[in-house]
Amino acid sequence: MKNLIKLEEISLFILSIFLFTQLDFSWWWFPLFLLAPDIGMLGYSVNNKTGAIIYNIVHHRALAIGLYIIGAMIDSQVIQFTGIILFAHATIDRVFDYGFKYFDDFKHTHLTETNSEI
Repeated sequence: MKNLIKLEEISLFILSIFLFTQLDFSWWWFPLFLLAPDIGMLGYSVNNKTGAIIYNIVHHRALAIGLYIIGAMIDSQVIQFTGIILFAHATIDRVFDYGFKYFDDFKHTHLTETNSEI
């Protein structure tokens, strides 16, 4: 089951690459900004709860999809690009078992709980 879920996440990452190719950006923008959403980890410099909240917001794919749709509606490729990068980053994070964070510890995620049951 775990491999099937990872395959699904990889497929979503490929979708994000495809969506990126529909924009008028040079190819190097995608890898350059792919890790940018990890700036959300700076919240951990305050405390675990703040870090988890900020990290979870930045890594939530609904935010990414919403930004992409808004960008498409107002014809803003920059906003679409932001949504694609957030989506791609959150998806690739899940391939490597980085999930939504609980308040107690950075390593305690929704995937670590799920993985222990699989």
